[in-house]
Amino acid sequence: MIVVPEAFAQATLEREGERGAGWLAGLPRIVDELLARWDCAPDGTVLHGQVGIIVPVRGRADGPAVLKVSFPHHGNVYEPDAFVAWRGRGAVSLYARDDRRFAMLLERAGTSTLAELDDADQAAEIAGRICRRLAIAAPPGLPRLADRARGWADEIRNEARELTHGLSQRSVDAAAATAGELGADQPDLLIHGDLHATNILPAEREPWLVVDPKGYAGDPAYDAGMAIKWRPLRILDRDALWKATRRGLDVFADAAELDRERVRRWGHLHAVRGALWGRRHGFAAARGGTSLTEFAERVAELLVT
Repeated sequence: MIVVPEAFAQATLEREGERGAGWLAGLPRIVDELLARWDCAPDGTVLHGQVGIIVPVRGRADGPAVLKVSFPHHGNVYEPDAFVAWRGRGAVSLYARDDRRFAMLLERAGTSTLAELDDADQAAEIAGRICRRLAIAAPPGLPRLADRARGWADEIRNEARELTHGLSQRSVDAAAATAGELGADQPDLLIHGDLHATNILPAEREPWLVVDPKGYAGDPAYDAGMAIKWRPLRILDRDALWKATRRGLDVFADAAELDRERVRRWGHLHAVRGALWGRRHGFAAARGGTSLTEFAERVAELLVT
């Protein structure tokens, strides 16, 4: 049987409580049963993300693969549907699925990520090109991003009233307006829904492939948050931060063939929601003495117009 990584087990217990403990207790057996069912054998160290483990495996004619088993959660329901629709177009291929167990057998990609690329323009361009490729007609049955966005305007205003934060009223109002206007006006396209640098991995079949999609139907420009969640975190100087943030969004928009202003507005919304979430729940990481919450507030103020 596999050994569940201790860090993953601890995080799951803290987040999910007794339900998480029960799932963790049965996880090695679930993995064994799936390995037998899909005729695979472990082929490396067990890895993990926030909500699932990834077991490198061999044994299928498709080549090196990974078995991914996630904690049962509504945010993971449509991940295999997105992979089916893309058929390997810009994303890892899906070989088999067990929706009851939130498990998939997937094409194996590298263990490094786009976040490790030093060239900021190249990274934003890669992400933008992938975003464009993923934006195909959404299959029926996927959750609509417009439905998710329906309550964001009120959520933003309520959180801003209740919390102590560094956002200007102008920034709060602009984010609420974006949620109401762009949130309600979206194309019927399949989008990743959580596109950021650590979800873009190097691969053999294509240079870069995405993993961990949410699988929403909506506006590809929503995924522009990638451009403000990576490179700007390395910069503390205000002028340099403004230039890097705007340039990252513009490079992403051009590569994705999206409207720059729409991309900027979604990027600003991501920063505002991230800042308010951080004020409510807290971010553990910091950059040069500045918390990620404060950093998100800085980015939001730079992007508001």
